[in-house]
Amino acid sequence: MSTGPQATSEQGPSTIAGTARDHLWMHFTRHSTFEDGTGHLPVIVRGEGAYVWDDAGRRYLDGLAGLFVVQVGHGREELAEAAARQARQLAYFPLWSYAHPAAIELAGRLAGYAPGDLNRVFFTTGGGEAVESAWKLAKHYWKLRGKHGKHKVVSRSVAYHGTTQGALSITGIPEAKEMFEPLVPGAMKVPNTNIYRAPEPLRGDPERFGRWAADRIAEAIEFEGPDTVAAVFLEPVQNSGGCFPPPPGYFARVREICDEYDVLLVSDEVICAFGRIGGMFACEELGYVPDIITCAKGMTSGYSPIGAMIASDRLFEPFRHGTTYFPHGYTFGGHPVSAAVAMANLDIFEREGLNQHVRDQAPAFRTTLEKLLDLPIVGDVRGEGYFYGIELVKDKATRETFDDAESERLLRGYLSQALFDAGLYCRADDRGDPVIQLAPPLIVGQSEFDEIESVLRTVLTKAWSLL
Repeated sequence: MSTGPQATSEQGPSTIAGTARDHLWMHFTRHSTFEDGTGHLPVIVRGEGAYVWDDAGRRYLDGLAGLFVVQVGHGREELAEAAARQARQLAYFPLWSYAHPAAIELAGRLAGYAPGDLNRVFFTTGGGEAVESAWKLAKHYWKLRGKHGKHKVVSRSVAYHGTTQGALSITGIPEAKEMFEPLVPGAMKVPNTNIYRAPEPLRGDPERFGRWAADRIAEAIEFEGPDTVAAVFLEPVQNSGGCFPPPPGYFARVREICDEYDVLLVSDEVICAFGRIGGMFACEELGYVPDIITCAKGMTSGYSPIGAMIASDRLFEPFRHGTTYFPHGYTFGGHPVSAAVAMANLDIFEREGLNQHVRDQAPAFRTTLEKLLDLPIVGDVRGEGYFYGIELVKDKATRETFDDAESERLLRGYLSQALFDAGLYCRADDRGDPVIQLAPPLIVGQSEFDEIESVLRTVLTKAWSLL
């Protein structure tokens, strides 16, 4: 494996890793792996294009775009320069009854990309805050409409929507929630769109399965009472569980259901927006118009934090008059530097045609990954655009999955480290059935697809031999 140019931290590899072990509390991390000093703590110090380097100079293909974020690739100097220009002119000012040009211009641009009448942009600093804002807006809106009982939300099993108390309630991963209960009441779960794990009679008919899955939403609304349900939160392609695309007709039916029961449809595009499946907003790519879009991550390609809730004119209408206002906000929402970086990032999208690049190259990405279906451990390859999950199984014929102990040994005990050691940064995930997730920067093409497939083939073949 090529190591590329040396890239070390000023403190040196051993010193900086030791400081991290002593002082840095990492996110979603088992610190026991590193506490005794024997486990290797990766310290990433540089990025360029689709690759990153650690403090020992080793190079890795970034197969997850950081965390579904770095759409335009690492090392884009013009984004750093945009941040510096804005910081010199106006480093910070809040949007609390004031405005600044960077947020104004970005809001107009996002509204221009969004479908239908989604013209009002409420800025946050990340995706979880955008989801939290959407639930709060839904509750507030219905109260202003005189429907005070409409406060509940519907979301899908295994879906991830964020870590704040409200967003975590919408999240459908029990293990992520149990330590923080009681959560915000009123969040219901319905089946997701994983056709690989669908009831057997539905597996061979995607359209019928899509209708079945969508109708479970109507069933949940009926059960709870339409006068109590405020919104339905759905990702265009569900992340957790391993990239579940919507079956044909699914979102058209969901839109019908929401209209029938007077319930808002929220398209949670924190991952799927900004080119991940080929369009600025995935809902438009998939042919539906929601009432709210939540987004973040790829808006700046991670060069500065920002998120947004984009709402329809209809939802904003009650706030246009009298003394009514939305009593909600964030200190750093719509930060001038982040907004300027977002504008420069979107300039790159348009200049380099990244959305069309994803549309053009997505079939090749799928075909390359589907080569792995000849391995006995690979049960399913699924996804859209540059967003894929590979489900691992014990038995392809029966689709038998691994039990909890086996998943622990397979994913955390071997695959995560083995893939990284082989030069591929991606995600081995067991929030649901065991999967490997891939979401590379949008600039990659066939050579990177082949590199991903080669590393996965080698490591998964070895994993199967160890079972």
